Amino acid sequence: MSEIGYIITSDACVARGAQWLADEDEAMARAYALTGPLPLRLKPDGFAELLSAIVSQQVSVASARAIWGRMVAAGMDDPANILRASDEALRAIGLSRQKVKYARALAEAGIDFAALRRAPEPQIIKTLTAVSGIGVWTAEIYTMFSLGRADIFPAGDLALQEAARDLYALPERPKERALREMAQRWSPWRSVAARMLFAYYHVAKQREGIR
Repeated sequence: MSEIGYIITSDACVARGAQWLADEDEAMARAYALTGPLPLRLKPDGFAELLSAIVSQQVSVASARAIWGRMVAAGMDDPANILRASDEALRAIGLSRQKVKYARALAEAGIDFAALRRAPEPQIIKTLTAVSGIGVWTAEIYTMFSLGRADIFPAGDLALQEAARDLYALPERPKERALREMAQRWSPWRSVAARMLFAYYHVAKQREGIR
């Protein structure tokens, strides 16, 4: 364990965390028996990954994929090109006026993405959420899946909240604060607990429909 905690780099890391969770938490053990091996889900880090997350906000997966494809084709996955482009050019690709502002804010932020790889989690979240258009959920998802941090839990995620309600037979879906407190029991493998709950969400949804 380093100063910044465990870093998930492989399927073996995820399996190690999943087994720890199953050993420590009976409900997690039941979930693991249903889901089987959990996905690694590691993504690249850097400007393009965050810009892609902004593009994906409040649009369908298909629309986000189409818009992002046009942006990459136009070289708009590079901050310098974003800053050189006109608002009209970015709108023509498919960005809303608000997302044009967010894209420019990210390009202007000058984030040292290499330094974030070595930064403690609170500093990462603070750095990312200082950029207009990036909220806590996006910052936590980036920290989990692009930086591989093992002990991050995006408690504001509705799928995680609903999965926790179902798995732990809670009377109602826990709000973000309550789920964040609940997730403390899964440290130092909260990112794997999130993977477990994401996987369980799909199983439960197919089984009986999540309400």
